[in-house]
Amino acid sequence: MHAALWISKTGLSAQDLKLATISNNLANAGTVGFKRDRALFQDLVYQVKKQPGGQASQDTQFPSGLQIGTGVRTVATQKLFNAGTLAVTEQALDMAINGRGFFQILLPDGSLGYTRDGQFHMDESGQLVTSRGNPLQPAITIPADAQGVTIGEDGTVSTRLPSGLLNQVGSIQVTDFLNPGGLQAAGNNIYLETASSGAGQTGTPGLNGLGAVLQSTLENSNVNVVEELVNMIATQRTYEMNAKVIQTADQMLQQVSQSL
Repeated sequence: MHAALWISKTGLSAQDLKLATISNNLANAGTVGFKRDRALFQDLVYQVKKQPGGQASQDTQFPSGLQIGTGVRTVATQKLFNAGTLAVTEQALDMAINGRGFFQILLPDGSLGYTRDGQFHMDESGQLVTSRGNPLQPAITIPADAQGVTIGEDGTVSTRLPSGLLNQVGSIQVTDFLNPGGLQAAGNNIYLETASSGAGQTGTPGLNGLGAVLQSTLENSNVNVVEELVNMIATQRTYEMNAKVIQTADQMLQQVSQSL
């Protein structure tokens, strides 16, 4: 096989995956708390025909040698956890973390998940849950006779009693990770702890580097649509150039076969 065919094939595969990553970013441009991905690439092993610095003769050396690349591969997709814009809503149970950290969610299997999606609701018992019904941790239950809910920047949750007095019903905790990029994206706006992310450090919002909780506010997706569209155009052009190389290599092989 002509080397250019294989090299360009790896280029097509890499750009196809990059386009899929961009497509997922654009699809989630309106998803609350979504963090965009980017694809990371590395060049493949080189065929070293002449070693750089090798002996060209008894008294001379090759200054650069002869090294032929064999293509590209995708090595990772990286979550970028820079903050999205904050949008004020009219819902008392909407929350956003202004800074580092994640809300803790109890998953059906009993493990903890983490999210930046602060669209919370009350279930039939008054407990705060996500849109899929997963409870916020530590559990917070709003009394049935509550006249309103107030959430402080430190996570303190209070309700107003019919008498007009405030009653503290719980406190929201925020969890941060040394390497958020190492979290596993599990879908449903949930991330899972991994060995790469490190153990989660849970604490009071607004203290020790953790972000403060903002009530009646949501964090929008951090996808920049214009940037993604530019990346999509660049990816398309790179794909076309790799396809053109395959076409050119095929024409060269065709010419050789017709000449024999």
